Amino acid sequence: MAFYSVLAVTPTSGDWGEAYVKETLPILQEYGGRYLARTSSHEQLEGTESSAVLRILIEWPSRDAAVDFMNDPGYQPHLEARTQGSVSEHFLIEGKDDLIG
Repeated sequence: MAFYSVLAVTPTSGDWGEAYVKETLPILQEYGGRYLARTSSHEQLEGTESSAVLRILIEWPSRDAAVDFMNDPGYQPHLEARTQGSVSEHFLIEGKDDLIG
């Protein structure tokens, strides 16, 4: 079953961005991840205002693939740089509908 990472990221430092984008894609792809969106073109349609600069949507083939990517030793320095150089929220969502029985 597919899983989706949904991220809201607001950079507070530009030091990490270029290397992160360039160097993490091969690691992400190694785990079967696929970017569906990485954009600052978004609008909020409801809810309490969230001013994140970037919205990112990643499709994963499984929960394990997403978690293994996050724990990959090659990804760890990039994760640390992103979390130190941004305000980020990351949700992992299972691709299913719990409301239909």
